[in-house]
Order: sequence, then C-alpha cells, then structure tokens
Amino acid sequence: MTYKFNPSDHSILLDVDSYKGSHFLQYPPGTEYVSSYIESRGGKFENHVMFGLQVYLKRYLSRPITQDEIDYAAELWAAHGVPFNRAGWEYILKEHDGFLPLQIKAVKEGTVLSVKNAIVQIINTDPKVPWLTSFLETALLRAVWYPSTVATLSWTVKQIIRGYLNETCENPEAELPFKLHDFGARGVSSAESAALGGLAHMVNFMGSDTVGAIGYARAYYDEAMPAFSIPAAEHSTITSWGKDREIDAFANMIEQFGGKDKLVAVVSDSYDIYKATRDYWGVHLKERVEAMGGTLVVRPDSGDPRIVPVEVVEILGEAFGFETNAKGYNVLPSCVRVIQGDGVNPDSIRDILQALKDKGWSAENIAFGMGGALLQKGVDRDTMKWAMKANATKRAGDPVWHDVFKDPITDKGKISKRGIQALIKTESGFENVRRDSIPDTVQDLLETVWENGKLLRDQSLADVRALSEIF
Repeated sequence: MTYKFNPSDHSILLDVDSYKGSHFLQYPPGTEYVSSYIESRGGKFENHVMFGLQVYLKRYLSRPITQDEIDYAAELWAAHGVPFNRAGWEYILKEHDGFLPLQIKAVKEGTVLSVKNAIVQIINTDPKVPWLTSFLETALLRAVWYPSTVATLSWTVKQIIRGYLNETCENPEAELPFKLHDFGARGVSSAESAALGGLAHMVNFMGSDTVGAIGYARAYYDEAMPAFSIPAAEHSTITSWGKDREIDAFANMIEQFGGKDKLVAVVSDSYDIYKATRDYWGVHLKERVEAMGGTLVVRPDSGDPRIVPVEVVEILGEAFGFETNAKGYNVLPSCVRVIQGDGVNPDSIRDILQALKDKGWSAENIAFGMGGALLQKGVDRDTMKWAMKANATKRAGDPVWHDVFKDPITDKGKISKRGIQALIKTESGFENVRRDSIPDTVQDLLETVWENGKLLRDQSLADVRALSEIF
C-alpha cells in the first residue's frame, strides 16, 4: 500500500529552519558535493559521550519521501514565502526511490572523547543535489547534540559517584548502576525529548522512571529492558490519608510492596521529615521494616538538598544502627536506604557525598533522582557549543576538494575545521586530522553508518554502554 503523507507526520522536507528552503539557489555555480561535520566546540565539559544518531537514522531517514509529501511541502513553502526546490526533491524521488543520496560517517556511539573533535560527517553522494547536505543541518544537529549532551551530563555524574563509591564502599561497581535515577519525564518539553534524553541517561545508569525511553531502547538499540524502577509513593498517595494518618500511609506501603529482596520508596517529607524518619520509621514501624526482608528507601523531597538527606541518613543510623565496612565508613543495614530527588545536580551530588564522607558514611547509603536538571535544565545546544559546519566542496570537472571554513574576527571560538576530516586515535587520545593527510594504514574512526538509504552500522545499547566505560 502506498504511503500517503499526513500533515501531522514528520517530514524531512519540513524539519528545517525556514531559510534552508532558499539555499539550493545560493551555492556557487558548478558545485557538486558539499561536506559538513558536527562537533562540540567546547562549553561545560572537557569530554563528551557520542550518542543518539542511530535513533534519527532509523526513525526518520529510513522512510523514503513521496510525491504526496513533496506536493504538500510545495504548497506550504509557497504560502510561507520561501522558495522550494520541487525539482530537486522530485529528482531524489525518481532517481533514488525517495531515499536521500547521502553518506553519513560517525564515531561509534558510546565513545568518550574530548570536545572539539568532529564526531559526525555528512556528504551528498549524487552531484546533482549538493544542497542536500546542509539542508539536513537543523534536524541532524539536533539529533546529535541533545542526546549526546544528556549522555555526557549523566556520564559526568557517574564519574563523581564512582569516585566516592571507590573511596567509601567495598563493592562500588555493583552499587554504581543504580545510583542515579531518571526522574525527568515531566520536566522536558515533549514526549520525544523525554524518550531520547531518558535513553541517553541509560547509557550510564540502569535506574529510570522515564517509560518512553524503554520503548526507544527496544526499537533503536536492541535492548529489551534497559532500566528498572520500583514501587514508590508520591505526595498525593501519602497526603490523601491525612496528616494524622501519615503513619498509616507508610504502613500501607510496607504491606503492599514489602517482601523478600523487594525495594519500596516512600516520600516522607509531606509534613515533618524529621518526625517521619525518627518516630514513624525509626520507632513505630521499625520492626516491620526490619522484618519485611527487603529495603525501605526513604525519600526527603524538600529543604536544602546538601543538608537534609545527610541528616536523614544519620537519623536512620541512630534508629536502625549501622556497620563499619573495611574502608572505615558506616553502612546502614540493608533494610533501609535514602534517595534524594529534589535539587539534584552534579554540584549538589558532589556536596552531599562529600558531607556524608566527612561524617563517616559510605556513599552506598544514598541514591539520587535527577529530573529537569538531567533532561532539560542547562541542557541546550550552547551547553557544549554544538555546531554543524561545511568544511569542503567539490566542483564540476575538478578532482580536488576545496576547503570551506569560517574564521570570524570577532569570535575565534567559532573558527571551523577546514577540509574533510578524519578522527584518529593517538597515544594522547582522539584527534581530528585532514582525511587526505593520513595513509590508508591509519584507521579513520569516522565510520560510514548510513549511505543512500541503508543503515550500515547497527549498535546495541550493550555495545554503547561498554564503549562508554573506555576513557
């Protein structure tokens, strides 16, 4: 059955900035090929994790364009006041069956490398559509910068937590995968952002409440169950019992979800976090907690995030006792832990873990839930100064590629790379060099992942996760 374009569907022809519509008329006469690349030009992090391109390739480039889609786009662009390259798109439909004649190269997803390296490169493969390379900039850049930035932020937090676990915990690698939980689905601007950003977090951790990301992991990275969650209370399920019956709400959580090896999280700050921790959990419900065979996770959700969770750990230690591990740090009994899900960001996580360490507590006593700060707050294109720029063109009858670059006198931070790039591994790390400067014996880590409508590299999430551990 022939696909019929629906105006509510995604269309490559419309997923652009408006000014892209007229660019096919702006290249020098005789231009046949245009090469462009994507890089982080710096910003907040020194290293970054490449991730997310595969979603775009599978989700959007795998479907060919149609005549119906071209007709709709032509009408829209005309009404919008911008030229539309109908002849160019109909050529792609006729000569390439609607699949875009492009070659896309990229470093493997999950690779950790320093910023200011080209991690994606794109070139048109048909000399009659040189405009196509840059036409995809809007969507392709977004497809890379957002998930890569979230993956990088999550990876950075992972290294912070790993450091404190290594210092204070006897079995740090067993603890690490569940120490940062994604609470961010409600804090982003769209369902797709939640799914894509949540998936990027799953490169590093296995705890998440962003269900949409699970579907993306299944669809695009061959991972049936990438992350896990547990039964947990919210304020409505606690406060609906009334202030005088808060202890009954707590008891109900243990009754409903407690059991051998089970975990249950209970938000405990609806009224008085200290009374809830010291009296309700620490006295009246203590025996039930100890006898249930699983783990109660107490969640403070207000107050100074650098102080309150540390105090809660100490109060639980007074009530339930603790052991001192081989590294000299105190560990609560396995029946009780703490999760901090309010005011969580890389700085507050570091401060909380340092405060616990200073007071003699192991980092294994606490986990973190990170919401908008993980998937949206401070996560924008400028966080890591992402850009896609042309770096070379080739003209009719000329066998030589010509450098294309920008070098603005007013901002040297925006100088772009000249010439088609290669990414090589050296003793000091990854390095971009001109492709024409390396011998065939040197491996270019910018591998072809997409060419003329076909996916040529299909990574699993397991593969991505493994690569993210190499740094």
